[in-house]
Amino acid sequence: MKQLFSISPLLLALGASVSEADTAVDRAQAELAPFKQQLMGALKAGLAEGPDQAIDACRIEAPAIAAGLTTEQVQLGRTSHRLRNPDNAGPAWAQAELQAYLAQDGAWEPRVVDLPDGRTGYVEPIVTQPLCLTCHGSDLAPPVADALATHYPEDQATGFAAGDLRGVFWVSFDTEE
Repeated sequence: MKQLFSISPLLLALGASVSEADTAVDRAQAELAPFKQQLMGALKAGLAEGPDQAIDACRIEAPAIAAGLTTEQVQLGRTSHRLRNPDNAGPAWAQAELQAYLAQDGAWEPRVVDLPDGRTGYVEPIVTQPLCLTCHGSDLAPPVADALATHYPEDQATGFAAGDLRGVFWVSFDTEE
């Protein structure tokens, strides 16, 4: 009976940690959802008009979408280990989490990270889908390759295959809120 009482506080503490983590995941996913939905909508609309328009969606619309959803309390974006746009480098903590994903062999799960100054971070893997290969694959159509060379002469974001880790979505927010 004595052991049951000494284990109970530990179980309660673990329950609180799991509950807090669940709350952080729920909040992070809610903060990221509009970004992901608007970005996918812009990409699909761009692809419907042609790959050049999809490139413009990523080049022009994606940063505007992220900026429109970013506040003093919530910052978000996407980053990769093979950047197309150097402005998408992301914060150091997200880059560290991306490197940890790369050290794994698949089975990438979203992660919650405690950040300094009472903030919480969250990363979610971006797995390359067949649709992505139009602009991120190995065999690019000449107009796509030309557009990428024009807009991104230092492009590193090609050569992916379906199922590859393309990068991460990231969000950070005030934990207290």
